[in-house]
Amino acid sequence: MTDVSIVIVGFRNPEDIVRCLAALAAATHADFSVVVVENGGPAAFQTLVDALPAALPGGQRVRSVLADGNTGFAGGVNRGLAESPNADAWWILNPDTEPHPETLARYVARLRIGDVDAVGGALHLPDGRVQSYGGIWRPWMARAVSIGHGTPRDVKPDPSEIEARQSYLNGASMLVSRRFLAVCGPMAEHYFLYCEEVEWCLRARKRGLRLGFAPDAPVLHHQGTTTGNDVDLRTRGRTPVYLNERNKILLTRECFPGHAPLAILADLVLIALKFGKRRAWRQMGYALEGWRAGLAGETGPPPTTPRRGGSAML
Repeated sequence: MTDVSIVIVGFRNPEDIVRCLAALAAATHADFSVVVVENGGPAAFQTLVDALPAALPGGQRVRSVLADGNTGFAGGVNRGLAESPNADAWWILNPDTEPHPETLARYVARLRIGDVDAVGGALHLPDGRVQSYGGIWRPWMARAVSIGHGTPRDVKPDPSEIEARQSYLNGASMLVSRRFLAVCGPMAEHYFLYCEEVEWCLRARKRGLRLGFAPDAPVLHHQGTTTGNDVDLRTRGRTPVYLNERNKILLTRECFPGHAPLAILADLVLIALKFGKRRAWRQMGYALEGWRAGLAGETGPPPTTPRRGGSAML
């Protein structure tokens, strides 16, 4: 058996986590435990503890851990990894997801073949479209491209083609091996939120590790329930837009410094086209703030943490 530690990072969203755990309770691969890291402070942590069971019906342990402040997604993931050092593999899983019962078993089966060090699969949106099979980083444009985005859910992708093309796994659902952690180390916490999984995977590939794709392993993703990263660009919150644009510049400057001058200019043009086309003028302002912050080399949490729908974002 492969002992998997499932790491979930929450931020004042116990309802999402309860729903995610209900999906995990049906998993056919039963050799796992769950670590939930709460980034939302002591009061949110107590609410979380009151809402979650100590174990799932199959006996899998569920532990809740309070982070030292809001450490962002990467900081929360790293805390979860440290809380389960003896696992054989770690499944990084967003709280706003519902994995299929066979997903973990198929991730583990792909990892066990031995020719890859981390595994992803198909993420689906509630409307039935594919969000991502994995991603490609375009360094000359400072842009991430989601493979399969918008494809109908019933389309069967070619796993070998995805593995040949992808340069990163979607951070909402990725299984990493002990070798992956030993070679790469933890996530880069200075990104705070967005692009940290891209940098992690790019780092892995530069060090000779390979990324796999598990077929028939879907995960439903209720996108943006804690971050405000709505599918509709015109209602997207400041935090995801700002950090996404900032961190694209940071990642390019850190990982592809030779591409940075062209990529920074290309990103500015793409911001104008992307947000202007949809008349998302407020969001364009957020994006330009992030672009300038990336140029300045700013890292960590955003200058302010706006609120949306009554709950603070990550």
